[in-house]
Amino acid sequence: MDILIKNGIVLTIDSQMRRIDNGYVAIKDSQIVEIGSVKDLATIQAKEVIDAKGGIIMPGLINSHTHASMTLFRGIADDLPLMDWLNNHIFPAEAKLTPHWVYTGAKLACAEMILSGTTCFCDMYLFEDEVAKAAYDSSMRAVVGEVLYDFPSPCYGQIEQGFEYVAAMIEKWGIKSNSYNNSDSDLNSLITVAVEPHSTYLCEPKLLIRAAELACKNLSPLIIHVAETLGESAQIKERYGVTPVRYLADIGVLGPNLVACHSVHLTESDMEFYRAFDVKVAHCPESNMKLASGVAPIPRMIEKGICVGLGTDGCASNNDLDMFIEMDTAAKLHKVFTMNPEALDAQTAIKMATINGARALGLDSITGSLEVGKQADIIVVNTSALHMIPMYNPYSHLVYSTTGNDVVVSIINGKVVMKDRKLLTIDIDSVSADVREIAEIICK
Repeated sequence: MDILIKNGIVLTIDSQMRRIDNGYVAIKDSQIVEIGSVKDLATIQAKEVIDAKGGIIMPGLINSHTHASMTLFRGIADDLPLMDWLNNHIFPAEAKLTPHWVYTGAKLACAEMILSGTTCFCDMYLFEDEVAKAAYDSSMRAVVGEVLYDFPSPCYGQIEQGFEYVAAMIEKWGIKSNSYNNSDSDLNSLITVAVEPHSTYLCEPKLLIRAAELACKNLSPLIIHVAETLGESAQIKERYGVTPVRYLADIGVLGPNLVACHSVHLTESDMEFYRAFDVKVAHCPESNMKLASGVAPIPRMIEKGICVGLGTDGCASNNDLDMFIEMDTAAKLHKVFTMNPEALDAQTAIKMATINGARALGLDSITGSLEVGKQADIIVVNTSALHMIPMYNPYSHLVYSTTGNDVVVSIINGKVVMKDRKLLTIDIDSVSADVREIAEIICK
């Protein structure tokens, strides 16, 4: 074996939600090859043995919607409505972006996510090839897509060049013989390219239709912001006479590869469209709360069988990338909003942050749960801290007591990328210094 993780509570998050007290997970050639109880552990020779010391061994978390390089704008324009925040602060700041800035901001985001237990993220931003490079250099799994909209982009200019940029990314990261391939561990397999038109209100119908066709042709995820605010819904209603979801259905965009981010303001009919077309949802409760966008009807979607993942959104509207805090917020928000303490329980929140996120991104055959044959995307959570004692229910503790600071080991694709709170693939001092220099320019 390459790695043996033992002496921990194994939470598989598989279809049986198996829990193995004092269990182990064995890894070889980037894959999980054995899971079991230490008492049944035969003699295994491993290059590296990791002692979980009674902690929790579980799948790495999946951030199903973020804008990684917005770490550069963390706290730059807080306490504002979405459209004011976006049009008067974020878009002008983004006009200054360079490829190097985006790469640097994404590296900072990768560091923050790895340290807090996220092993895979889905990103939408500008100069997205730089985000792919940052994820690759950090040994992190990522779904990446260049944001497309009607007005000229600081990255590609006019929209025609935008589609050329996306096509080039698909070709680059889809070919194993390119310069980013690593023959030893096939790191290039970590990168998936998605097609990502921004929203119904910033994309004309022909753009959305073309994006959907490109995604279908390349078997790629299609990511879009949908029904995030009441203002957006009113705008689409005024333009087309229907809700944003019905509008997407009418033009043929809804489908099982579509991840509808936010989806706050949905009617019962909208949710039926999601169910019928097997649309996936990326729920971002903290961002929706901070921007006062509203509360998405997540318990109702789950009742209908809609797959819901969890995301942080970007650091300019959250302002962190800690998925443990996001789970805590999601569970509590829907309890208080529905006045029902059973509205969204701890196990459901954990599934949203793991296997459901993987399913939303089309990655559930390789990640999102601990199962033999899946890629080894695994974290170890320390349970010896005072706020974790005593522990009657590990699922409850993960959602209501744990923060990213409790993660002590992160493994992605069978590679240890963080151990004992030390990053092994990122020079965080250098990245932090670079981001501080960029911030000084942004503020001028």
